[in-house]
Amino acid sequence: MLPDLAEALQQRRQEGLYRFRQVLEGPQSPRVTIDGRDFLAFCSNDYLGLANHPALIEAVAAGAQRYGVGSGASHLISGHSRAHHELEEALAEFVGLPRTLLFSTGYMANMAVVTALMGREDAIFADRLNHASLNDAALLSRARFIRYPHLDLVTLEKQLKTIQARRRLIVTDAVFSMDGDRAPVAELLALCQRFDAWLLLDDAHGFGVLGEQGKGSLYDPQEVERNVPHLIYMATLGKAAGVSGAFVAAQASMIETLIQHSRTYGYTTAAAPLLAHALLTSLQLISQGVWRRERLVQLIEQLRQKLQSLPWQLLLSDTPIQPLLVGGSREAVRLDQALRERGIWVPAIRPPTVPQGMARLRISLSAAHAGEDVDQLSAALHDLAGC
Repeated sequence: MLPDLAEALQQRRQEGLYRFRQVLEGPQSPRVTIDGRDFLAFCSNDYLGLANHPALIEAVAAGAQRYGVGSGASHLISGHSRAHHELEEALAEFVGLPRTLLFSTGYMANMAVVTALMGREDAIFADRLNHASLNDAALLSRARFIRYPHLDLVTLEKQLKTIQARRRLIVTDAVFSMDGDRAPVAELLALCQRFDAWLLLDDAHGFGVLGEQGKGSLYDPQEVERNVPHLIYMATLGKAAGVSGAFVAAQASMIETLIQHSRTYGYTTAAAPLLAHALLTSLQLISQGVWRRERLVQLIEQLRQKLQSLPWQLLLSDTPIQPLLVGGSREAVRLDQALRERGIWVPAIRPPTVPQGMARLRISLSAAHAGEDVDQLSAALHDLAGC
């Protein structure tokens, strides 16, 4: 008998797990319009406020004039344009690794790395709070999939000592997308050195935001150089970079291996060259935009100070991701809806995105926000808390 899909969907509604799409009018901005109504939004990953930057809009137009709109084929056929090639070279120089490879999405990039490198005789060690793309990639690879408690390197070390495998790969978010905390990159690379493993570092939420000139979670150029054989760095280009896509950076032989064996690279049409052309401008804006990162730091400090007296716990994070832990899914949805009634959009995040009992409001800050925006959110939350 076929499953009753309508009944299953109704069950999700009752449990507060049903997810809705919102149709936005106009560009990404802290001020958005949905169904003719204006909202102050704290839900975008456009951390530097670049998605609507005039220089990027001009670069997209110039890219379209030079390269047209579509790429026409995969990178391995005729879809690899001069724009793609120049962006790969610029990204490699920017993050300080020998070579990079472009992908249409971060999901495809993670899938490419894990499935191209790992198989039945191998072992993957993963932080329990990793992004779904890393987990799905590990399952698809058919390697042994071992998870360790969040940020628990003591347990990870024990696993590396006791589990034998042909190849070992540690996979982790650099900045965890629902908690906002960071992986200890230096310690993880030290474990890779000791146990002859690779580290796949997913820096989707750190690239552009953290590090000198926004170069991300790769903390020390000299340390990175010493660890090149062990390091595989992935970052997305649709969050702080304000455009679209992703890249993997690593030693040259690793990139060549991905070109030869990764199915999500070789069997899909390349992203539009005009996007790669625009991302060259985005890299300039990131490296020169120290004030944007300084603004973010100020907003984070302001928000944390304003919300510390609420009855809900603000999880420890020094990144633009500021999760307000509510607990139950229904309560998180209630707060989401109550804020919307006040013209503020903060998404309720529920299972399976987060563990059971850990539903939250995911407050996401952008350099495009103003201090007055944070004050407005704080006042609304204190009103809802009755304090």
